[in-house]
Amino acid sequence: MASARAQPTFCRGNHTLSIPMELFRENRKRLCERLRSNKQVPDGAVVLLQGGEYTTRYCSDNEPLFRQESYFHWMFGVEEPDFYGALDVKTGKAILFAPKLPDSYAVWMGRLLSPDDFKMCYGVDEVYFTTDMAEKLREMKPAVLLTLHGLNTDSKNYSREAAFDGIADFKVDNKVLHPEITECRVFKSDYELDVLRYVNRISSEAHKEVMRGVRPGMYEYQAESIFQHYVYFNGGLRNMSYTCICASGDKGSVLHYGHSGAPNAKVINNGDMCLFDLGGEYYCYASDITCSFPANGKFTPEQRTIYEAVLSANRTVMRAVKPGVSWVEMHQLAERTLLEKLKQMGVLQGEVDDMMKVRLGAVFMPHGLGHFMGIDTHDVGGYPEGVERPTGAGISSLRTARVLEERMVLTIEPGCYFVDALLDAALRDENQAKFLVQEEIRKYRSFGGVRIEDDIVVTQDGMELLTCVPRTVEEIEAHMEQGKQSGQRPLPQESQKPV
Repeated sequence: MASARAQPTFCRGNHTLSIPMELFRENRKRLCERLRSNKQVPDGAVVLLQGGEYTTRYCSDNEPLFRQESYFHWMFGVEEPDFYGALDVKTGKAILFAPKLPDSYAVWMGRLLSPDDFKMCYGVDEVYFTTDMAEKLREMKPAVLLTLHGLNTDSKNYSREAAFDGIADFKVDNKVLHPEITECRVFKSDYELDVLRYVNRISSEAHKEVMRGVRPGMYEYQAESIFQHYVYFNGGLRNMSYTCICASGDKGSVLHYGHSGAPNAKVINNGDMCLFDLGGEYYCYASDITCSFPANGKFTPEQRTIYEAVLSANRTVMRAVKPGVSWVEMHQLAERTLLEKLKQMGVLQGEVDDMMKVRLGAVFMPHGLGHFMGIDTHDVGGYPEGVERPTGAGISSLRTARVLEERMVLTIEPGCYFVDALLDAALRDENQAKFLVQEEIRKYRSFGGVRIEDDIVVTQDGMELLTCVPRTVEEIEAHMEQGKQSGQRPLPQESQKPV
């Protein structure tokens, strides 16, 4: 009797998620089906992708931790750099080409893997060294090599097209592949959804750990470290999905706070509102979650009203999400809900319909409602051919303007920020200034901001919420009180000044 052979998987320990390589086999199958139905693709076409490259930092020999190029990961799941991959469109046969490393590398990197090792690890049909790639491709006699070249509508950068010595001997088409593989990435398979559920669960628990542990007097980066430790220690999430945003007080109005010029270095003060946008990544699949809460665990009346206004926008959109709904209309719904709440608070006056016409919502929410998410935090496919970017302040920042369909994964992240530059500009604009109650606006000048960001998947008749964190004021206060009762997290002693 033949013995059962274990299926190749990715796993970071028994306490983490095991991901079968069937995920990538299914991705390749979906791509082949799309390409075979495309009349521009001839029989005998072969997809050729180039993976990410090994690199060092600037002119030094410092090696940043390698992270695979996203399209290559989607198709093959390879962790190592300097690979190529080929896919026979007709048969679905998958071939990897691994770099041939010198024997001396074994001293520094451990046992060097053979083609058979890589074949078993990644569940592909064949593996060769890149030194044999031109010869093996010639043996396949492809009618055309389909290479990847296209614009990322978020970064404005073009994907890198595969290149190797000898490619001039082949007929190459770099037009047809990019839109087809990008569209495949928009719609997540069951395997991919399982990974996204997992990374959301671990990142949600890490946010809860931060809320339990944060104390006035901490530095923002210390709160960041709680999150990073939790997701790595408990879930095997070695990478963050993006640069952590741990903003407190007035820093909450800086949308991408945490960058190298503002590295989460402020002291968290008693009375500050915290806006923590943090997400871990597992096997290149992302989470993107923002929690806003008071540093001391108790909302002031002003903090509560702003927070509940944003929460109302978040939940109103969730109730409306389903296949067939325009994402642009969801953004407008969030804006309208926020403006109505600000009017009830006395911050605004006048008719909300008139506010919408002059784009007043963008003064308080200058970013888009949300974005696709998957292997990239801002995942691809937001603006395929035929989908036009909307115009107007705020709404033009939307990373997609598509109509929602089942299996799309998106963030829902309305926010309300008090940004001096935007408020000052609105007060100088006679069309917007008439809606602003200046005395009330003045009270919030140093407030910062609130953002509530959840990850969702569009289902057949609505949506599934992937994120699970305390969201109501009562839930947040109760959760943070539990953290206080469990023991005060000690703060580091102040460093001694040098003599």
